[in-house]
Amino acid sequence: MVLPIMPDLQQILIARLQTAVAAAFGDAYAKVDPLVRLSAQAQFGDYQANLAMSLSKQVNAKPRDVAGKIVEALSLHGDDDIFAKIEIAGPGFINLHLTDAFLSQQLNAMASDAEGRLGVPKASPPLTVVVDYSSPNVAKEMHVGHLRSTIIGDSIARVLEYQGHKVIRQNHLGDWGTQFGMLIEHLIEKGLKDAELGDLTSLYQEAKRRFDAEPDFSRRARKRVVSLQGGDEETLSVWRRLVEASATYFQRVYNRLGVLLEPTDIRGESFYNDRLAPVMESLQKAGLLSESEGATVVTPPGFMGKDGEPLPMIVRKSDGGFLYATTDLAGGTFRVKELGASRVIYVTGAPQAQHFAMVFAVLKMMGVGEGVKFEHVPFGSVLGPDGKVFKTREGNTVRLEDLIQEAEERAAKVIAEKNPDLPAEERTKIAHAVGIGALKYADLSSDRIKDYIFDWDRMLAFDGNTAPYIQNAFVRVHGIFRKGNVDPASLGDKTIVIAEPAEHALALKLLQLPSVIESVAQSLEPHRMCTYLYETAAAYHKFFETCPVLTAPNDATRWSRLRLSAVTAATFKLGLGLLGIETIERM
Repeated sequence: MVLPIMPDLQQILIARLQTAVAAAFGDAYAKVDPLVRLSAQAQFGDYQANLAMSLSKQVNAKPRDVAGKIVEALSLHGDDDIFAKIEIAGPGFINLHLTDAFLSQQLNAMASDAEGRLGVPKASPPLTVVVDYSSPNVAKEMHVGHLRSTIIGDSIARVLEYQGHKVIRQNHLGDWGTQFGMLIEHLIEKGLKDAELGDLTSLYQEAKRRFDAEPDFSRRARKRVVSLQGGDEETLSVWRRLVEASATYFQRVYNRLGVLLEPTDIRGESFYNDRLAPVMESLQKAGLLSESEGATVVTPPGFMGKDGEPLPMIVRKSDGGFLYATTDLAGGTFRVKELGASRVIYVTGAPQAQHFAMVFAVLKMMGVGEGVKFEHVPFGSVLGPDGKVFKTREGNTVRLEDLIQEAEERAAKVIAEKNPDLPAEERTKIAHAVGIGALKYADLSSDRIKDYIFDWDRMLAFDGNTAPYIQNAFVRVHGIFRKGNVDPASLGDKTIVIAEPAEHALALKLLQLPSVIESVAQSLEPHRMCTYLYETAAAYHKFFETCPVLTAPNDATRWSRLRLSAVTAATFKLGLGLLGIETIERM
């Protein structure tokens, strides 16, 4: 029997085990989930199948007896066999040890992928996916609170795009509301020109102080809101200047972070103004509207307030004004009906979880997007060493640009200490890659729903689960290529032969790449990719220490290990790239 060249190990093992189960217990059990998992420790095999315990009740037999029949049914013969050894452990766990020959076969198929995708399949059929992330506010600087939405959303979009889905990025700017009346009135009275709009935060703070301290200014600001909503051209002209100046500033931050957001991805709250009334009409036609204390509300089932009573979602205030919920209903409708999305992802903080759950429920009640998957991707906060929300020493919110600058400066210092002979220009380039990579990875490597402690020393360390550790593993591979005067692109005709335990462990990690990417795409949890890259880097370092490459005992082994190294480097480059992190060939 010739095995299919399919580099997703888990799918191969599932198929083999399902065939064995059908042979042992009949075709009625052919589709049972074998519960195949990676083994926690090498002595328990490469993978473990845990189906015997659950299957035992269905076939009325003891779990170990069930496991024994499955093992008996598995073929252990032939040159193309998968398993070097199969063991039954404990109450019925099946430990699966894979052969070096099988791993070699699969890894050579992965390395020879004609499209250079390392065995990662393209989605079939591809979906149209909208990813809503970043979402800063016009006329305000981005701060550390925007970091998580921006880089988590960016990574999710990259992963889905790599899979072949049509990804539409949406940057839902806060560009509308009563605060703009205050700011616009201030700008008009000051006669400020475009060149003076650079410090938008200071201008906003000035306007807020006047609004709180000057009753006449407060009245004029409220009138200005009416003018803005009514389409007054002078007011709109200043508002457009604010939006344009803010968009230019946001793009500068995105470019420094290496985030794939462009001005064309911006759709602020103002974009949905003309769509709010139609949303209200749709809610009315569906019979979903009711009154509560003068406000118009929708009450989706299943949501309760602290008093145990049904929790309404306000869609229009008693004064006739609309709320965020109304805008989000308009946004969801637009993304499904006009952008054609079949999956819509919102990357915002965990405190908004209930809000989006209610919005999604109401969209379904409106009949929007039958079969569309709406998903909220919540995340925790960035905390300082004291366990409180991360702030400057003076107690102020940390500006995102300051954070980026400090990341690059700290990385430059680390790189200078590590390699003092590097030319300044090269050191600057490397410091950018390492500093921004460390900043992103520290965030992405933690379970996004949890808060995490911001720690410069830990995130810039060259050991442990950090970006510099993985970037340095990539550098180490290219150091081998430079020392051996080898072009990795020339290794395409070389055969990988797995023979040593360290090679076996590394091959096992590399072949998990397709399933890891699929796991991130489904769970929307980038930390799974980080964990995978860290474990792969650790496996490569072990390989590097125990398996000489350039001084291998013979030419065949040398070429095999060079190509194994090239596949490893390609895996690091792809995995880090999906996190939005650069790789560098020397450090």
